[in-house]
Amino acid sequence: MQQREKFMREALKQAVKAKELDEVPVGAVVVRNGEVIARAYNTKNKNKNALLHAELEVLKKAQKVLGDWHLLDCDLYVTLEPCPMCAGACINTRLRAVYFGAYDPKAGCCGSLYNLPEDKRFNHRVEVVGGILGQECATILTEFFKSKRKGV
Repeated sequence: MQQREKFMREALKQAVKAKELDEVPVGAVVVRNGEVIARAYNTKNKNKNALLHAELEVLKKAQKVLGDWHLLDCDLYVTLEPCPMCAGACINTRLRAVYFGAYDPKAGCCGSLYNLPEDKRFNHRVEVVGGILGQECATILTEFFKSKRKGV
C-alpha cells in the first residue's frame, strides 16, 4: 500500500499543477518497474479540447517513452476515477492496472457507473483499485469547484 500511496502522491502533484492553471485538478502518472515514466494533468480548458484528460495525456507520453502503444507492464495512477473514454483507453493500451483516488459517481467507469476495465467481454482486462488517498484526491477537486462557484 505504501508504494501505491507514493505514486498517488506523484499524481496529486500533477493535479496541483492543473489547479494552478485553472484546469480541473486531475493528475496522472504511469509507472513501470517501480519508476514513474510519464506525468500529466488535465489541459482541456487551456487547449479547448475535451479529449485532453490527464489519463489520455499520460498514456500518450508513456507510449512515446516506450516507443510502443502496448503498456502491458505499466500501471496508471490517477487522482479521479476514469470516465468512459479514459477507461476505454486503459483497455486499448493494454495497461496492467489502474489505481485511482477519488470515486466519480457521475462519470466514473472503473467501478462507480460501470467497470469497463474489468469487464470480461473485452479482449483485455485491467486490474482496478480505487480509493487510494481518496480523501486527499477528492478534497482538491471539491475545493476547486467550491472556489469556482464563489467566483474566486
